[in-house]
Amino acid sequence: MKKYEQLAKDIIKNVGGRENVNRLTHCITRLRFKLKDESKANTEVLKKMEGIVTVIKSGGQYQVVIGNHVPDVYDTVVEIGGFGGAANEEESKEKMSPFNKFIDIISGVFAPTLGVLCATGMIKGFNALFISLGLLTPESGTYQILNAIGDSLFYFFPILLGLTAAKKFKLNQFVGMAIGAALVYPALSGLTAGEPLFTLFQGTIIESSVHITFLGIPVILMNYSSTVIPIILATYVASKVEKGFKKIIPDVVKNFIVPFCTLLVVVPLTFIVIGPIATWAGQVLGAITVGMYNLSPIVTGIFMGAFWQVFVMFGLHWGLIPVAINNLTTLGYDPVLSLMFAASFAQIGVVLAILIKTKNKKLKSLCIPAFISGIFGVTEPAIYGVTLPRKKPFILSCVAAAVGGGILGAMGTMTYTIGGLGIFGIPTFINTQTGIDKGFYGALIAIAVAFVVGFILTLIGGFKDDETESNNNGNDMKNSIKEKELMKQEVLISPLKGEVKALSEVEDEAFSKGALGKGIAINPTEGKIFAPADGVLTTLFPTGHALGITTDNGTEVLIHIGMDTVKLDGKYFTPKVNQGEKIKKGQLLLEFDINAIKKEGYSVVTPIVITNSDSCLDIVETDKKRVDCKDELLTVLV
Repeated sequence: MKKYEQLAKDIIKNVGGRENVNRLTHCITRLRFKLKDESKANTEVLKKMEGIVTVIKSGGQYQVVIGNHVPDVYDTVVEIGGFGGAANEEESKEKMSPFNKFIDIISGVFAPTLGVLCATGMIKGFNALFISLGLLTPESGTYQILNAIGDSLFYFFPILLGLTAAKKFKLNQFVGMAIGAALVYPALSGLTAGEPLFTLFQGTIIESSVHITFLGIPVILMNYSSTVIPIILATYVASKVEKGFKKIIPDVVKNFIVPFCTLLVVVPLTFIVIGPIATWAGQVLGAITVGMYNLSPIVTGIFMGAFWQVFVMFGLHWGLIPVAINNLTTLGYDPVLSLMFAASFAQIGVVLAILIKTKNKKLKSLCIPAFISGIFGVTEPAIYGVTLPRKKPFILSCVAAAVGGGILGAMGTMTYTIGGLGIFGIPTFINTQTGIDKGFYGALIAIAVAFVVGFILTLIGGFKDDETESNNNGNDMKNSIKEKELMKQEVLISPLKGEVKALSEVEDEAFSKGALGKGIAINPTEGKIFAPADGVLTTLFPTGHALGITTDNGTEVLIHIGMDTVKLDGKYFTPKVNQGEKIKKGQLLLEFDINAIKKEGYSVVTPIVITNSDSCLDIVETDKKRVDCKDELLTVLV
């Protein structure tokens, strides 16, 4: 954790502080923040930080691209920020467009599952490869156990999505999982045997046999294993139903009566209405995507290959992931995401050419890890660190990916399971029914051609090292100027009137030795505390003896009135504001009785400490011996 501690502190500070974060998740390479106010984030500062590749604002998310070690950085940010790995309950004030809201919901529901989904898909893909190569037989125990691992998550996917969708829609997570479990309850699938009671919608494309009823209402039983649309819709409805029951059920029995009522309403409703409609919608969606693909697989492949990296950059690929999973469920294969597979290999072909051609040591040091991670399908380091800043190489990688996508379309390559990225994704193109076929060989040809085309185009004219070096030197100078411009100072006014003392003179060692941060102390002559800057009163101790303030610029200020005054248990302290309130510079925050506190035998010397001073460039103290409230006290350089 300590390895990324400073980076985590800097990230939290420059996204506007903890109080500006509504939600934090992560994917393979990036932290995905949902901020209350994106204008409070210091995007340019973040982009220039060591350890951060770039920052992207897309789909209602503030995405900080880290690289392959993002899980470790995420854990550190969660620990330091006190996020608890979950969203803050307060809603963002920002109004998102319907499209951005859709992307935000899809990414929030699917992102937590993708790592394990890819892992199980890889196992299933390799199992199919072992069968095709004759290394295993379908009857062997090894095959059966590996197949169980590979199928486990996808078969019970409604339960997992019930959990993640419940988090997203603010539903009791176990209620979400219970709805998903009901959809894949094995005993229900056996009820479709035998003669139906009657048939609904006879003669239409949604003709359905009815084998059971619920309270006399016909139930159309569907196979919900591996499905995604029914559980997401059911969980959304459940969140609204639960909210309604919470308003009318007494608090004393809410803990079990609310889930009881919610499940009794939503599960039958899902089987009777939501599930069948969602399933039919999924089948229609699958038919539409396949129809579009069949119009011209080659053109579709060229388009998907050319723009896939652009989709990923802006987070638009999240809209295609549920479509692909739906196709795997309804059709048994997916033609959409298979067409983008050559893009990562096109990207690393370009990076390899730059690595060979450049004499710039710094660029070489970027190319090597970018190439290695790109082999495994993680291309953000290559895109943001190498090709995109130089524009032409990135365009050439898109051209090479388009060529690969056209080949994938021409060869009829399909994905048969969700699997890994890069080379680990190759087994996903093995047909689970017939084994290795033309489409699989098409995938191998496409990635080889995309790699070679990207490499050759870049090598023969897509990259000029002398221009890049001079550009880098120019950029270094510009960056140096920008860094100076970005260095800001914040002046904090004195929160109280009195005699200025050095922090080292304070009796408490936690303050005098700087353990809590740099700052200054004041022996007050008036019992009033004023806000030193605009910000938020993030902490107000119940005893009233200490306040924590986070300024709008991210400076964290602790004002501790006296020594050991916590023992007074709030006597002689009168707060004028509440914790969590927005405060203005110079606003009266608290009053305290100096004489009464002294009579009780306590010192009233008050430290004013910058608790995040380790992330500041410097803190300059006033040279005055006495200050009035609202005089300049500390200058914080950030």
